[in-house]
Amino acid sequence: MLAQKLGRYSCTKAYPSSQWKELALRTCGRARWNSSVAAAEGLPQTDTNKAEVTLRRFWKDVGLDQRGDGYAVTLDKRALKTPSGNTLLLPKSKRLVASLIAAEWDHQETLLKHHALPLTSIASRATDTLTETSAREEVEQSLLKYFETDTVCFFDENSERLARLQKERWVPLIDWARKTFDVEINVSNSVLSPSQPTATKEKLFEAMESLNSWELAALERATLATKSFIIGMAVVKRHLNVEQAALAASAEVDSQIQVWGEVEDTHDVDYQDVRRQLGSAALLLVNEA
Repeated sequence: MLAQKLGRYSCTKAYPSSQWKELALRTCGRARWNSSVAAAEGLPQTDTNKAEVTLRRFWKDVGLDQRGDGYAVTLDKRALKTPSGNTLLLPKSKRLVASLIAAEWDHQETLLKHHALPLTSIASRATDTLTETSAREEVEQSLLKYFETDTVCFFDENSERLARLQKERWVPLIDWARKTFDVEINVSNSVLSPSQPTATKEKLFEAMESLNSWELAALERATLATKSFIIGMAVVKRHLNVEQAALAASAEVDSQIQVWGEVEDTHDVDYQDVRRQLGSAALLLVNEA
């Protein structure tokens, strides 16, 4: 189904309460929304939260309404809201994203599948959280730390097979980043992290500050999925497509599979998972005139 192809990513990350998982488990299987429980937990009583808590489909029709200068996804004619209680309103340039979010909810059948709502979660992140200055700064600082231990900056000279994949997939990517951002990027041939110049980190931080909330949300998703700030930025800047980014992120795993073979229900799941997450990030970046 379309929703399953779009991505697998838990939308609980953007939720304000650390007790979401426990609450969901306690109420799993209940057909009705318990407003007293929601109030006690301090959770906004939105359709998004209702679905999260009951874990069951409670709506019949999914729609897409134009509201002012944007689009709202509706469940039985009620606008979908973010976990924080705000209407999930997407600008006109994000009509495709709004349509795909509607498809995600329409393809939920009896039980709610969190991993099948990747665009809902990332769009909520962009509109609900990353528009706040303090939250944005926290995310930017966190992503910069990923650069300091970036996956593509650790090379292994002991394995000829891995070294070949790293040379094919990482070296051109690092060269692109150096040229694009006019920075010096150091690499390591050991388990020790390479020391990155302060000037480099400052320039990359400035590059993040120039991103809008949609781009920053995509950068966050792509970086977390690949454990690489450089890969994430390459996705945001459209230097890498989803498949290229996934291959860059899996160089080490692919070299192991070539020797030992694929572990069922592990490597195959990870293969799809990283592409779902990267796919949602790439789709969020699409703008329509």
